[in-house]
Amino acid sequence: MFLDLHLSRKNKEKNTNAAKESISRSALKAISWRLVGTLDTILIAYFITGTISQALSIGFIEWGTKIVLYFFHERLWNKLRWGKK
Repeated sequence: MFLDLHLSRKNKEKNTNAAKESISRSALKAISWRLVGTLDTILIAYFITGTISQALSIGFIEWGTKIVLYFFHERLWNKLRWGKK
């Protein structure tokens, strides 16, 4: 019985710690996701425009704006308790 209480308390502590992310983790996630997203945008822009210079221009413009938007989006969602256990 005491062992169950101890293990239950340890699991709650682990779950509480696991639910929060550091700012640096959110920033790294934002950067890695933007790499994937920007490559996708560059490919789509290339298929539409037919020129690599325009595709790269579009991709790099959206890189800067979307990484900032994603970072703040991630931080706001991290503050919400909805859906966390």
